[in-house]
Amino acid sequence: MFDAIKSFVADLASAEPRSGGPGDREFRGAYAALLVHAATIDGDMSDSERSRLALLLKQRFELSDLAVDELIAQAIAADEKAVDFYHFTHAISGALDETERLRMIEMMWTIAFADGKISDYEENLIWRVADLLGISGRARLRLKKIVQSGGSAVDTLDTGKA
Repeated sequence: MFDAIKSFVADLASAEPRSGGPGDREFRGAYAALLVHAATIDGDMSDSERSRLALLLKQRFELSDLAVDELIAQAIAADEKAVDFYHFTHAISGALDETERLRMIEMMWTIAFADGKISDYEENLIWRVADLLGISGRARLRLKKIVQSGGSAVDTLDTGKA
């Protein structure tokens, strides 16, 4: 565990300057790692979860199929090394406004529902990440219901009341 933390800190110190936005390597890695964790927390990543994950990342970051595959591989490795979610949520929360933080939770629900069922592990994960991103329980549950019904969640939320 100490080696993983030491490696993470070394990577941060040796990497090129970061802007903290969607084009940033650390940002993309953290974003993808949270989504990978949502896809794998209830066991192995199903084909439907993998497909949904790839599509969401491709759209979010405007990536090629090859770049998405590389990002997912890096995110899986980062997720396997992670001891908690704080460093992922910290890496992305400052770069995202409220609407984008809501969109992140929407994407997690989308991946969780991709296999047709929600496990207690998925529910708990999304609750914890939403809390770390400053998303209220009310907004998180509204996002869940909207995604479950097949709608686009963030576009229908009144973020002032979320």
